[in-house]
Amino acid sequence: MIDLDLVSDEEIKKLDSEYDSYGDTVHYSPDPKVFRGCEGSYMYDSKDVPYLDLQMMYSACNFGYRNKRINDAILDQMNTMPQLCPKYLYDYKPMLAKKMADMNYKRFGEKGRIHFNVGGAQVNEDALKVIRNYTGRNAVFAFQGGYHGRTMATTCMTSSFRYREKYGHFGDRAQFIPFPYCYRCPYGMKCDSCNHFCVQQVAKMFESEYNSYYDPKTGEAEYKAFYCEPILGTGGYINPPKWYFKELKQILDEHNIMFCVDEVQMGMFRTGKLWAIENYDVVPDTMSFAKSITNGMNPLGGFWAKEKFLAPDVFTPGSAHSTYCSNPLGVRAAYEVMSIVEEDEKQLERDIPIKSERFMNGLNYLKSKYKSVGDVDGIGFALRMELTQDDGYTPNRELCDAMQEEGLKGDLSYNGKKCGLVLNNGGFYKNIITLVPQLYISNEEIDMSIDLLDQILGRLTK
Repeated sequence: MIDLDLVSDEEIKKLDSEYDSYGDTVHYSPDPKVFRGCEGSYMYDSKDVPYLDLQMMYSACNFGYRNKRINDAILDQMNTMPQLCPKYLYDYKPMLAKKMADMNYKRFGEKGRIHFNVGGAQVNEDALKVIRNYTGRNAVFAFQGGYHGRTMATTCMTSSFRYREKYGHFGDRAQFIPFPYCYRCPYGMKCDSCNHFCVQQVAKMFESEYNSYYDPKTGEAEYKAFYCEPILGTGGYINPPKWYFKELKQILDEHNIMFCVDEVQMGMFRTGKLWAIENYDVVPDTMSFAKSITNGMNPLGGFWAKEKFLAPDVFTPGSAHSTYCSNPLGVRAAYEVMSIVEEDEKQLERDIPIKSERFMNGLNYLKSKYKSVGDVDGIGFALRMELTQDDGYTPNRELCDAMQEEGLKGDLSYNGKKCGLVLNNGGFYKNIITLVPQLYISNEEIDMSIDLLDQILGRLTK
């Protein structure tokens, strides 16, 4: 599988250190890992050692690496019309838009339209334009722990200050609301006795004009949209209580505030539903998507919005654009992905909860075995393992970092064969291993995941 005549890993690292910008995330690690191939659930290094991947390109490859059906569709498009100026039409763009709009109508009972651009941050920026265009306001609410991108506009509603710190004043910075993180409740409450305290605090913000959010005389709110992930992604795959979004949406509706959902990481059946927000029985006004819409193959993202926000006489021609905004390769990949979704929808809705339970049983076994596993939780294949000190609560980032590095050594073993494990971290304290397998992961691969995690924890917690 590997061409050993390729440039060596050491030469790759030397070239990288001399010529590549360090501004991306490669150099979060002092010694970046080099991979040479991928297939299904695995990455392969220069020695052809397989690494079971439990982060799948940050949830961009939900349908497995080198998915033949999606790859073949892209190759066909490359051999027919791989490039096109975005001011012209071609078949797959409106066909894809119709397919997605129809799926959303089936789920939400709302007619809507699709707008395309090249990635998650870009489509979130475009959705912000829709909000401003429709409401005439630029202020939005967002969640503490939320992540929506690192462009200038999306950095305003991504909660981490470190993404803004070096770039001056951000006048459009969002008002950040505590996320319902029950294991570490920001209000110090207990879930079984809190009486939904967190959402009550949102309601109280609008009780008086002196709280600064609302004018009861005009009925106008200063913040005209709430932009949020249904489940925190970079924030640690934190799943809110079932009731939370329904009660939050009631408050937003009372004050004419748009509800805008970012499904870039949690969409495409990551949670066992096509869209994560379906798990909470509410309908968004706008909903962005990217990553697995092309199975990570070619940059494409987009957002769906209700007709009143995207009608041609409201969001007029030229309102948002980029050269690659509806590129034929990305659109063709997305069309194939959505065709797979159409065909496999019932199977995915049936199989993911069953396999998720198997995975969770394994994680609970690890929790019972190791004091340093403080909490495990998740929905579908958006799973998390929170690492702590032996008290079961104090965050243990050092262990989390060490687990990632240990998995990349490639010296674990399963069924007598050498292997590795690809992990990613997240969370408010960077102490959470986020577990993000491909949707078609086998039962054996789930068992392998637990076995390899067990090996790593056993090494590091002796």
